[in-house]
Amino acid sequence: MREPNSNPEELPPIPGKRYFTIGEVSELCDVKPHVLRYWEQEFPQLKPVKRRGNRRYYQRHDVLMVRQIRSLLYDHGFTIGGARQQLSSDTAKQDVSHSSQIIRQVRQELEEVLQTLKRRPSQS
Repeated sequence: MREPNSNPEELPPIPGKRYFTIGEVSELCDVKPHVLRYWEQEFPQLKPVKRRGNRRYYQRHDVLMVRQIRSLLYDHGFTIGGARQQLSSDTAKQDVSHSSQIIRQVRQELEEVLQTLKRRPSQS
């Protein structure tokens, strides 16, 4: 039985595919398939696509989420509840940051439109 890698840099690179099976994710993240299925129940952020026969297909963002969960639990010693809370607060921070970025961009575009309108001679 393998011990989980303590260093995330030891995990293999994620191939440039669109979908991964549970077996592939298990290998890429050094986590057994039954653990991945359990984590799906415990972490709402982890939602692989389910297709015929209830087969799971993970996307790249799912693989990255599994690696993040794995790191919180195995490397940083979080409990399941603590890791879930950490991921929720990280998601909220990312949402706020993303919203702020969008607001700055829209403001900049509006200021450019205003400058353009100020330069135009009035046509009335």
